[in-house]
Amino acid sequence: MDVRLEPWSESALDLLRRINTSQMRQHVGGPEPESHLLARHRRYLALPTTGRGCMFAVLLDNEMVGSIAYHRRDWQGEQIYETGWNVLPPYQGRGIAAVAGNALITIVREVARRSGAPQTLHAFPSVGNAPSNALCHRLGFTLLGPCDFEYPPGSGSLMRSNDWRITLVSSGGGADG
Repeated sequence: MDVRLEPWSESALDLLRRINTSQMRQHVGGPEPESHLLARHRRYLALPTTGRGCMFAVLLDNEMVGSIAYHRRDWQGEQIYETGWNVLPPYQGRGIAAVAGNALITIVREVARRSGAPQTLHAFPSVGNAPSNALCHRLGFTLLGPCDFEYPPGSGSLMRSNDWRITLVSSGGGADG
């Protein structure tokens, strides 16, 4: 299976629209209006220039079938990297998210070697999102437990999520990732 990550580009706007459905966004508040989608697309395009993360299109044999990202954020008083992903329904259940997740973890481990970079990567899937929670386990994340997680950031809207963590740079004695 030829799965690879490609940095977000103008051509990924169509993918973002295909992800913006009731089915795909059921765990994160539902579809967004076009104006919010366009603003999200602009943020994704600008993310690498901020030095705080990167959004990727997930490609299967050169077709955009999903997205995955990492970005810095403050969580419980410390800087972390956060990740999240989507795979379009016709491509779910094929292991694509696991391949993309492993590729992303490899990228973020390299980024975490830089001075001052966060040393952990977290995922915050809804407690009711069984496939995403199973993927976190499959990728080697450790479940820290349920939490109230603000999504979208700055909205004041809380969702019940699981906090999954993986340590990015080994300190030689940790059991977490």
